[in-house]
Amino acid sequence: MISKVPATLMASAVLAFACGPRARNEMRDEPTRASVRTTDSAPLAPALDVSVGTDVRFAFAVTNASKKKVEVMFADGRTHDVVVLDSLGREVWRWSEGRMFTQVVQSRALRTSDALQFEDAWDTPAPGRYTAVATLESRNYPVRHAVDFVVSAVR
Repeated sequence: MISKVPATLMASAVLAFACGPRARNEMRDEPTRASVRTTDSAPLAPALDVSVGTDVRFAFAVTNASKKKVEVMFADGRTHDVVVLDSLGREVWRWSEGRMFTQVVQSRALRTSDALQFEDAWDTPAPGRYTAVATLESRNYPVRHAVDFVVSAVR
């Protein structure tokens, strides 16, 4: 009976370790950092134009800058997003907030110099300094591009 106590304790410890919390990169469903491409190594070149008037308009384009055709894959209907941050880095507006997207995997093929273009508008901006961050929500070529802009009090 006494020899069964250490074995029971050991089995309990192994079970607790196996069922314990794991870091995100240890989970099987999560990709490792090495498998995710960054903007620097991707063949896609982003551009974001911001126009300020009575509203703020965003024109986000991602161009295939490589010499080969690129297939961009998306996990669902959300192909891109635009987030506006205030001067303290707090999120004040997000294009995708409150929207619903299809749950269908999709892909788009871009030949050399082809571009994906998206246009969005922020209707109720307050005066201040902001940063717009546009993101291509691609699974295989995620791209992020930021631009600073100012909304003046007089419009």
